[in-house]
Amino acid sequence: MKVFAKIKAIKLRRNGASYSEIRKKVSVSKSTLSFWLRDVKLNDSAKHRILKGLDFSRSVAAKSKKDLRIAVTKEIMFNARLEFKKLIGIPLFLVGLSLYLAEGDKSILERVKFANSDPKLVQLMMRWFRDVCNIPENKIRIALHIHDLQSNKQAREFWSFLTKIPVTQFQAVYVKKSRLRSRRNVLYNGTCSIVIHSRSLFRRIMGWRVALLDYFLIAK
Repeated sequence: MKVFAKIKAIKLRRNGASYSEIRKKVSVSKSTLSFWLRDVKLNDSAKHRILKGLDFSRSVAAKSKKDLRIAVTKEIMFNARLEFKKLIGIPLFLVGLSLYLAEGDKSILERVKFANSDPKLVQLMMRWFRDVCNIPENKIRIALHIHDLQSNKQAREFWSFLTKIPVTQFQAVYVKKSRLRSRRNVLYNGTCSIVIHSRSLFRRIMGWRVALLDYFLIAK
């Protein structure tokens, strides 16, 4: 019986059938099928058919993944718009959201990032991420941009103390070459970026954004 099954599998493969198509007609394990077909030579027509089938399967899988992402995004943003009604009475919520919409990352990368050189604004946004967004401490990363006239160690220590985030959660410091020969502002400690890799939080913030604009521009 296995001899006839093997002959049938080889014939189907030479005609350009995929492994999944063959297994629907020949009841054998995938490992057995791979062993049977490992030395089968394919002509150009069979190769084309197999590749076409793979491309179709990949396109279906990609579309399914895209549809799922769109559905999840819509659900998160819908829930965020409902949540907005409960949070609008909290001053910190509105101030932090407004600051993020002005200075935060809103790109298609769906990355949460707020950058500023003002220590007070960075402190305020750290409080917003912690108290409003409820982000765990271990999910927060800090990225610094400084000039070569500044001390890397001093800048890291300054922003670590200010944000209460350990330097172990700091990303590599970006150092920009300065045209100056000496520092003019000794109080300047570079630009601090609060980075949170969370697509769900990004989508939540974008849902709040829609609700904010609706509230002040449409509902009024």
